[in-house]
This record gives sequence, structure tokens and C-alpha cells, in this order.
Amino acid sequence: MAKPNLNNLIIHTLLQLIIAFTQFPTSSLAESSNKNEPFVGVNIGTDVSNLLAPSEIVSFLKKQKITHIRIYDANPDILGALSGSNISVTISVPNNQLLGIGSSNTTALSWIRKNVVAYYPKTLIAGISVGDEVLTTVPSSAPLLLPALESLYTALVASKLENSIKISTPHSASIIQEPFPPSQAFFNQSLSSIILPLLQFLSRTGSPLMLNLYPYYVFMQNKDLVPLEYSLFKPLKSSKEMVDPNTLLHYTNVYDAMIDAAYFSMKNFNITDVVILVTETGWPSEGDSKEPYATKENADTYNSNLIKHVFDRSGTPLHPETTSSVYIYELFNEDLRSEPVSEANWGLFYGNATPSYLLRVSGVGGFLANDSANQTYCVAMDGVDGKTLQAALDWACGPGRANCSDIQPGETCFEPNNVKNHASYAFDSYYHNQGKATESCDFKGVAMITTSDPSHGSCIFPGSKQLINNTKQVVNSTQSSNAGEKLSFMAFKSTQICASNNILYISLVAAFPFVFLFIL
Repeated sequence: MAKPNLNNLIIHTLLQLIIAFTQFPTSSLAESSNKNEPFVGVNIGTDVSNLLAPSEIVSFLKKQKITHIRIYDANPDILGALSGSNISVTISVPNNQLLGIGSSNTTALSWIRKNVVAYYPKTLIAGISVGDEVLTTVPSSAPLLLPALESLYTALVASKLENSIKISTPHSASIIQEPFPPSQAFFNQSLSSIILPLLQFLSRTGSPLMLNLYPYYVFMQNKDLVPLEYSLFKPLKSSKEMVDPNTLLHYTNVYDAMIDAAYFSMKNFNITDVVILVTETGWPSEGDSKEPYATKENADTYNSNLIKHVFDRSGTPLHPETTSSVYIYELFNEDLRSEPVSEANWGLFYGNATPSYLLRVSGVGGFLANDSANQTYCVAMDGVDGKTLQAALDWACGPGRANCSDIQPGETCFEPNNVKNHASYAFDSYYHNQGKATESCDFKGVAMITTSDPSHGSCIFPGSKQLINNTKQVVNSTQSSNAGEKLSFMAFKSTQICASNNILYISLVAAFPFVFLFIL
């Protein structure tokens, strides 16, 4: 038998040890590290007619690359559907349950066992929000808030979950007085006797201060003082930036100023180790005559820029090292909400899971598949009568100049031979011919934008054909530019492998000298 090469033996052994060493600890550290990374999540309200089934909601979340959600209760159907999904969820204690939980440790323990222990860890419950804006909406329940938090935390400790699940309570931004300049902000003094113990609880338990921040309302209430661009994260000339006269910090948007106002307010209570979690923020896409700034364009601009702002990890002027995670309000338009009109139009999507508008978030990864940088299609809506669809189809293939050749008899998209299929193909052709402009997918209300590819079998829809052609152009361009490099690469390949082995050997021995000595 040939004697094994010592270098190869050492490298092989070290690699095996490294693999074994990193299997569990590395994954655990990675998970721990990921928990500290800022995220963008969504709130899911349920005042939606024909709301998707919980299993369909989870499938939709996965498809949209949404990994963090917040719900306003502890809905068992949703929590069950989330099992094994790797989607983190913050559950909530409704205001009407504060009395029972805040006055009984037994009730709190029962709540944790029923709504947390029964699902965790298969369902990744990451946090519990106790009540909602209690101090400002139901001040009579304010004395119950801290006892409820303490009781639930004690129940988490009893279940050994206090390090995995954080507990806090969402506040309205109105608990902060004089928010600009941020350095002069302070908590409502009439609430100090309640807020200070709450902050001390958050500091002691390592929990965040939950805030609902709405630059939309700040703008609407201060239109003469606050520029619209400042509320929407739009670029400002340096001369228009808001400057805090006490710190000389420059603020380019309302959102950052609101967060820093909260940090300064906590500092007034000598609390400096509590981070802020934005539990709600957003912009309505439609409003009544008194809400002219509730438009799809403004909602798109605000939420798109917000997402980029979080993923840029630029923090705030006061704390550039700390970027707050955020839950957008909200996933679906809650069409069952009462007036004003804007109340029913905060969603990124309609109740049927089609986009309310197309976010412009290219460059921030795969988050939200309804990004205009990703693929969208225009198809016929369900439930439209055939006569109306036929009229829209005739227009698209006629005056609209859509390419309808593939839906002719004998062609690849003729089957299934029905008006809905043919109309969807024609609508998609027209939509992409018009550069995917939102208004080009309407056809008098019978069409909708979707992120689901309607292609089937050998029938490739125009949107997918365009994507395929663009991909081919990129691949061909890359292949052409790399052609001259292939010969050079092949000529030096064996030398590179040999050199790589030596470098790997040296690096491994340097990293793990104790193993090297042991082998020698």
C-alpha cells in the first residue's frame, strides 16, 4: 500500500475537524447574529372581507419573502399554520384581556401556556405585545399595564422562554411631547409615574420600547411646517434639512426625528439601554377629499424608502450604530374598516393578495416579491362575466395592439379555449408593452396585477418571455466577455490548484496549531 502524503492527510483531518466543530455552534451563532439584524415585517389585520385562509396567508408570506409578522391577537389558526414556516411572529394581548392578566398570575400563566408554549418552537413566536396604545386610548387601564407585563414575563420565566421571547407594549407617538427638536423631547409628564416603571421593566428584561410612528399624521397636522418630502424620505437640499440647534444633528426625514425624540425622552429618565422597535408605520394609498395626500404614489414612496432605509442599516443621526426594526402597517387593505376612507387603505396588498401598488425596493434582496424590479403580470380577474371580458379582449388585440398570435387556434396558448385565459394573455401583452405601468392593467376594472406567473405547459406568457429574453441577453453578454479569459484560466488551473493546497495548508495550521502538533 502506498504511503499517504502527510500534507494531504493533515489537510483532510483538519477539514473534518473544522466541519465537525462548526456544525452546531456556527448555526447557533448565526441564528443569534441574525436576531440582532434589523428587519422589516408586516402587521396583519383581519378586518378584510374574504380573508385568505391561514394556510394561504402563510404560503403568500413565503412567496413574498416576508419573514416577520405581527398579529393583533394570538389566533390559534394562524399560529398553527405558521408551524415550521420559519416566519417569526409577534403575538398580542388585546386591551380587553388586560384586566384578567394584570390581576392574576394564574391567568397570565394560563395565557402563556395556551398561546405560546403550545406552539413554540415549531412556530417562531419572537415577541408579545401587551395591549395597544393603552396609555392614550384606554387610560383607565394604564394601572394594569405593568402588572400584566410582569405577570406574563414571570410566566415566560417559568417556561424558560424569557430569553427567546421579548415582551413589551406598543405606545402611540403622542406620549412624547415637543418631538422637535428631538433633543428637547420628553414623555408626557402626566404619565411619568407609569412610563418610568415601564422603561425600567424593559431595561431589566432586555425588551424594546414599542412605538407606533406615523409621519403621515405628523405631516397632515403640520403641513405648513413639515415638507411632504421630509415625511416621505425624499432627498432634501442641505439648506432644507432640519437641524437640532442643541446637538447640530441634521435630520433628513420625520421618521428618524421621531425615533431620536424617543431616545432623548428615555435619556431624561436615565434609561439608555433600551432599543426602539417600530410596531406600526405606513402611509395610506387612498383617502377622501380631506386626505389628498393619501395616494398610491405617496404610499409607494414612503414604504419603498422606509424599507431601503432599514436595510441600509444607517440608524439615526443620534444613534447611527442602531437601526430599529419595523413592522409596516399593514399587509392587506382592511376594507371592513369604517371611515375615513384612508382607514381601509393602508395595505400593501388587497384582500385577494394582489398588490395595491408596486414597491420600488430593488437592491435590498428578495424581500417582497411585488417589487417592480421583480416580475409582475396582468391577468383577468375572477368572477367577471364573459361578455365584459370579451369586449376587453377585443380592445386589447385591436386598438391596444397586444400581440395575440399565441392565442389563435393551434397555437401554444390557445388552450384552454376560454375567454378568461385568452383575455389574461392579451392583457399581459398590453401591460408589458406599456412598460408595466399600473394604470395599463385595468381594462375598466376587469384586470389585476399579480406576481404569480400565469404561464402553463408550453404556453409562456409575454411577461415571462420578456424575462427569458433579458436573461439570455445577460448570459450571452457574460459568455462573450469571458471567452478571452478561458484559455488563461485553463493554462494556470493546475498551478492554481497546487498553490491553493499550499495556502490552505498554511492557513489551517495557523488557525488550528494544536491539531497540527497533535497529528505530527
